[in-house]
Amino acid sequence: MAKLNNSVVTKSTPRMGNALTRGIGELVLKLIGWKIVGQLPDHKKLIILGMPHTSNWDFILAMASIQSVGLKVSYMMKKEAFFWPLGGFFKWMGGIPIDRSSKNDITSQMVEYFENNDNVWLGITPEGTRRKVNRYKKGYLRIAKAANVPIAVIGISGATKEVILPDGIWEMTEENNDLENAKIKAYVDEHFIGINPENQ
Repeated sequence: MAKLNNSVVTKSTPRMGNALTRGIGELVLKLIGWKIVGQLPDHKKLIILGMPHTSNWDFILAMASIQSVGLKVSYMMKKEAFFWPLGGFFKWMGGIPIDRSSKNDITSQMVEYFENNDNVWLGITPEGTRRKVNRYKKGYLRIAKAANVPIAVIGISGATKEVILPDGIWEMTEENNDLENAKIKAYVDEHFIGINPENQ
């Protein structure tokens, strides 16, 4: 295992980049005054929930954090975005083409993607917006249960400028997605503070 930036990267962690990109990520984090605490889970397939999402700065912070530890996080994009010459770049960066016109819904497409790939961490922001929401979108739970893939919650603390990695996976205990979704939101609201707390 290689220790980087106070986190532990295991052999199960999907990797990308090199010493240069890790150095750039670390530099950006240093310049904006943020640090990473905790460790990455040891799972080859995972759904990562990045929360709370309250600011445009979240994207810069997420990208710098990902680069600093050499982590490859996949994300869903509409397939129309994968045109030449950007299509190859998006896929290299972890983009997963989603056909919104397909008879197979997004959950089915992601189940197939997880089945056909051995090492995938899918990043999702379940708020779906930077504005304040009363509940999260539940697509991540449908995908996790249908694909039999665990969930990990990565949070931020705007007050202490920390990206907080999970100490394990989220234990799903509710068959009802509404109840599970509410428990996750309550956990996030209790333990994490967004960059713009008024939007949380």
